[in-house]
Amino acid sequence: MTTVVDDELWSAIGDPVRRRLLDLLLAEGVGTPTSLSDHLPISRQAVTKHLGVLDRAGLVHATPAGRERRYEVDEAQLARAVRQLNEVGRTWDARLNRIKRLAEEIQRRKNRD
Repeated sequence: MTTVVDDELWSAIGDPVRRRLLDLLLAEGVGTPTSLSDHLPISRQAVTKHLGVLDRAGLVHATPAGRERRYEVDEAQLARAVRQLNEVGRTWDARLNRIKRLAEEIQRRKNRD
């Protein structure tokens, strides 16, 4: 089975601040830009922008809570990302094993000559 890699999803996860936001949300269950910015060396506005990227990728969902929005991780979308990562890992493992076998064959031929 081949999994199609979602570039928007991986672009969102590729940023270390966004990965940290996901970690915080997974640990806390829910967070607001204000509460999350307390754990990061960036402003609430910057946190809001990063959460917007995660939201567009489907990794988090926001619900209004008074004047703020409460964010939580979409675990189904995160599980999809993990499946994609595992598939990419298996593909690269197979490629690297093939390269290793080719290199070993070249080395054996050199040793015979």
